[in-house]
Amino acid sequence: MAMYTLAACAEMVFLELPIDERARRIHDAGFQVEIWDWTRHDLAALARTPADFSSMTGYIRGSLTDEEGAAELLSTAEESLKAAEQLGCPRLNLHGTGLDGQGLPVVPVTGEVTGEMWIAAHRTLTRLAELGESAGVVFTLENLNTAVDHPGVPFATAADTLALVAAVDRPGLRMNLDLYHAQIGEGNLIELVRRAHALGLIGEIQVADVPGRREPGTGEINYPAVARALVGLGYEGTVAMEAWASGDSELALERFRSAFTV
Repeated sequence: MAMYTLAACAEMVFLELPIDERARRIHDAGFQVEIWDWTRHDLAALARTPADFSSMTGYIRGSLTDEEGAAELLSTAEESLKAAEQLGCPRLNLHGTGLDGQGLPVVPVTGEVTGEMWIAAHRTLTRLAELGESAGVVFTLENLNTAVDHPGVPFATAADTLALVAAVDRPGLRMNLDLYHAQIGEGNLIELVRRAHALGLIGEIQVADVPGRREPGTGEINYPAVARALVGLGYEGTVAMEAWASGDSELALERFRSAFTV
């Protein structure tokens, strides 16, 4: 019997509706709700919905690797903590780069990621973990793919993200293991889940199918097999659908639920 909780990203389904109505629809379907950049939304309207918010973006501007960018990231992370408190949201998501106008990580780095950049990222993430621990929330560092969606983004692979989270080794920082991105970048998803789970570093798992970033069942990933592996591991965290609906949003949510019902 699956012990994990299912959530869905309100930025990617029911797009014809205002964000608070999307949250209501997702909640009414039996899922927790995720959002991206909270500055783009009416937090008071979202707070009035019955939705349980499981994750949101944990910064507005900044980066992990340079002094000025890190200061900005930490400052806007503190603002995000206040927004998370308003929504009762327990996890704040991070990337290795800045955001665009839609709250998506897009800013590439110039040249190779250096050892100095790794050290700076470790230092910044440690400070973020301390912020999270003081506030009683967890920051999650998400892996991305550079082949399709986020070219040039540093610390993008699941291997790099996991290495950084393990090096920081603080309860206020965990990994957001995005299996859509990992399939494009690395593959071998079940073994990746097993390794991250064995280290106790998974804060959340996000899913979408490949190609197209649509709901499970529309592409090449055998998500029912992933679900069985999660049950076998005893995973009790959140599995969130961060995927565009291929058609009807309610059908997309049902396909997601079906893929992860074991």
